[in-house]
Amino acid sequence: MSDFNKGVAVITGGGSGLGKALAHAAAKRGMKVVLADVNAKALEQTLNELRAQGAEAIGEVLDVTDAAAVEALAKRSEAHFGPANLVFNNAGVASAGLIWESTDQDWDWLLAVNVKGVANGIRAFTPQMLAAASADTAFQGCIVNTASLAGVLTGPAMGLYSVSKHAVMALSECLYHDLSLVTRQVKAAVLSPSYVATNIGQCHRVRPQQWANSEGPTRSQMATASMAQNNLDNGSLTAEQVAEITFAAVEDGRFYIFPTDEMHGLLKHRFECMLDNANPDLPYADYPVLHSRRQRLMEALVD
Repeated sequence: MSDFNKGVAVITGGGSGLGKALAHAAAKRGMKVVLADVNAKALEQTLNELRAQGAEAIGEVLDVTDAAAVEALAKRSEAHFGPANLVFNNAGVASAGLIWESTDQDWDWLLAVNVKGVANGIRAFTPQMLAAASADTAFQGCIVNTASLAGVLTGPAMGLYSVSKHAVMALSECLYHDLSLVTRQVKAAVLSPSYVATNIGQCHRVRPQQWANSEGPTRSQMATASMAQNNLDNGSLTAEQVAEITFAAVEDGRFYIFPTDEMHGLLKHRFECMLDNANPDLPYADYPVLHSRRQRLMEALVD
């Protein structure tokens, strides 16, 4: 995608964190911005910031698991600004701990937001983008789904989150293939950041009652959540840096967006294990941070 100016960017989870950074990056490039977030206060604050900078922006409080609400957002966005050029299916939540301790509510919540939420965005916005491409040979669009480092790698005590983000990776690759059958004007991309300073660690504050657990978190869930939050707070990149890298990748037409190089060695090791029929052990000796995290987890789980 070569020109963002006067285009339309739609961002779910746009009230804070990476979504907020993507919104500011879009506005800086002259795009009209449509935000969706489950947190009304965060959404309003970001909209006010964008408008104060002269951007045209509208927003909607919604839960991406509600397919009808996402469909309504697509219709409102198109009616207000025209067809979307960029769609960032960015809303997501996290959960940690030993995988056998994940409850039905944990599974239902994470998969509903992280997987079905992305699917809802794809289903709602792709038709209008394809129609715009058919009507105008100059139209360009891209759907960017936020996966994670956990979408290409696995590790201890992150099973449920990894499952959901692997699904986003597969969904994005399938979307890429499907779009290539029908158009050259609408592309797909998948963003796979590592630890970035965002508030995803506090996502349980907005967890709907229908997916609430009747009992408190387990020891492994508390220990892993604490370590994950520390990693988020000390991430190697800011949300703003990841947003700029993402826009540069979309402009270059890249599908896989890895903001840092730190995962390349780990990804190579994983696929070498598969090709060599080896067990999925992580190269702890080469990555002191991973070794330290594993040791702390083991200590936290000892009675």
